[in-house]
Amino acid sequence: MAGLLALAALAGPALAVQPSERLSDPALEARARSLSTEIRCMVCQNQSIDDSDAQLAKDLRVLVRERLSAGDSDAAVRDFLVARYGEFVLLKPRFQGHTLVLWLAAPVLLAIGAFASFAAWRRRNRAGADNRLTSEEEAALARVLSEDDMRRS
Repeated sequence: MAGLLALAALAGPALAVQPSERLSDPALEARARSLSTEIRCMVCQNQSIDDSDAQLAKDLRVLVRERLSAGDSDAAVRDFLVARYGEFVLLKPRFQGHTLVLWLAAPVLLAIGAFASFAAWRRRNRAGADNRLTSEEEAALARVLSEDDMRRS
């Protein structure tokens, strides 16, 4: 039963591309499928057009196949879609000047968090070392505890 559920979950995205959309040339179809996994569905936004059943995703899949059939390269198809819909249409934005913050923000924030955690850990360890009792304080504590034990007995 679990195997059937897993198979059904995996088969879902494959059903988005309709047989009528597929190209007869297997090489072009493979390129189209590869490109379709890189392009964001503007309706679903967290899915590629290859995975989405939205009408706009279908239109974009057909457009990708038309451009490839017309002889466009993969880069030309991506550039066409970016010119038409903006950089957001790419699931993985390009590494360019205006996307630099997008690409570098996560690693920089991770490094800052790691440094802050390390600094807090060191501060806590140093504070623990400074809070040890002196020999006079340990002797006084032992006296107080022994007096407390005598009172209880």
